[in-house]
Amino acid sequence: MRKGLMVVQSGPIEPAREDEYNDWYDNTHLPQVLAVPGFVAARRYRARSGADPALPGYLAIYEIEADDLTDPVKELRARSAAGEIRQSGAVRLDPPPVVTLYELME
Repeated sequence: MRKGLMVVQSGPIEPAREDEYNDWYDNTHLPQVLAVPGFVAARRYRARSGADPALPGYLAIYEIEADDLTDPVKELRARSAAGEIRQSGAVRLDPPPVVTLYELME
């Protein structure tokens, strides 16, 4: 079984909606993503003050375990397209979140 990380950089659409963004991420989005087979853990981080304001202020790191690391990501996208993964209007989409998949080197 392969191990990897999916790293997502994102942020709220505007500072006034930051609480809404964090509530959705922690209480809705993370549990829905972790319900997808292959996603085994997740952690979130916030940029410290003084970080480049042009970059997304939040980082989510999802641990993935699967024979093919793209399978859980495909399932996540399928569930999103089917409306099973609830989106939030508080997430900044311009520019869109940056998603990168990494494979553990062994």
